Amino acid sequence: MQGSVFRLSSRVSMTIPAISPSKIRSMLLLREEIALLDLRHEAAYATGHPLFAANMAANRIALEAEVRLPRKDVPIVLYDGGEVLVAEAADCFAAMGYTDIRQLEGGLEAWRQAGFEIFIDVNSYAKAFGELVEGRRHTPSLSAEEVAALIASDANVRVLDVRRPDEYATMNIPGSVSVPGAELVLRAGHVASDPETTIVVNCAGRTRSIIGTQSLINAGLANKVVALRNGTIGWTLANQTLEHGADRRGDIGPSDAANEKSREVAYRAGVRHLSPHETAALEADITRTLYRFDVRPVEDYAAGHIPGFRHYPGGQLVQEIDMAAPVRGARILLADILGVRANMTASWLAQMGWEVYVLDGGHDGALEVGPPQVLPRPDLQHRYRRPYEGTEASRDAMQAYLDWEYGLVEQLKRDGTHGFVVI
Repeated sequence: MQGSVFRLSSRVSMTIPAISPSKIRSMLLLREEIALLDLRHEAAYATGHPLFAANMAANRIALEAEVRLPRKDVPIVLYDGGEVLVAEAADCFAAMGYTDIRQLEGGLEAWRQAGFEIFIDVNSYAKAFGELVEGRRHTPSLSAEEVAALIASDANVRVLDVRRPDEYATMNIPGSVSVPGAELVLRAGHVASDPETTIVVNCAGRTRSIIGTQSLINAGLANKVVALRNGTIGWTLANQTLEHGADRRGDIGPSDAANEKSREVAYRAGVRHLSPHETAALEADITRTLYRFDVRPVEDYAAGHIPGFRHYPGGQLVQEIDMAAPVRGARILLADILGVRANMTASWLAQMGWEVYVLDGGHDGALEVGPPQVLPRPDLQHRYRRPYEGTEASRDAMQAYLDWEYGLVEQLKRDGTHGFVVI
């Protein structure tokens, strides 16, 4: 997009240059920086979008842009599905100081007419990546019936729930322990200290349980580790009972060995580690977008964090990377005082095609104290309700959701832009 930079007063309605679907595809393939933004509400975005499009509803630009698009001259491409949202959105971005703004020529329909893939749902490319990981690594899993039988027989088994704590509290597998995704390698050895204990990793559906299971396998945990196939959705479809309101949480085990193992996994994935002095050079490069995330639990972040780092727990960052970092082709720098969570998170982001670094040190300097900045959720009438949410979800909708996830690998192949590499 060189040559497309312009600076306009917010009082002047701007002329928005257009960019073709094929040019956008080329930028994605070449890993150039691009923020391809769907301006519709989240519920409409979930009905179909390009793989690497991120949702930023037009009425939320003023609220979200400076957090999610930190570089004001980043190439931004806007589109809608015919709702005539682009002109006003472009004016809003220009008023905020963004200078490289284009529109997808012909909108979403032109992308479709070009023969390029349309992906439904949200967090689509993270979910597609999870399916690719399972397919290439043959990540082991057990059905709900098999796991229920193990629990009923008092077998030596522990179920670790890798979702957010609030999701776990809503509904969980009876007796399971909350260990959010990036915490697994740090905590699993303590929760299941007997190497003969079988660890079952679960989430709501498939992605986080696949990634969590494979994280423990990649880190060389001595225990047998399997995913609960299809998570709480599969559990429900198998007519098993869920528990509500649980608050069990896995404690941290010895971190030195876990850090060594996680660092090796990150190294194999191509992650680079930087000292605080070296990160200064990274941060000084104003020609590239740099996202900085602290991947620890929220209470650790609030107690003291490096200035400039946004809070995003590691497991959720992998799952929601399109929300956290809408600039495809940007750089990512992760911080974690123990190293383990940043290493494991970085290992997955690197496999998803990101240029990702881990900060070594930096927590011995001046730290900021206080809760993280949280962007408000969309209004309920505009928010996408996932088929597995709540306790009264339709069985047909849950099954259809699983069927869609199983088909994502073939859709990735047809799309051809992902660049994922599974170690």
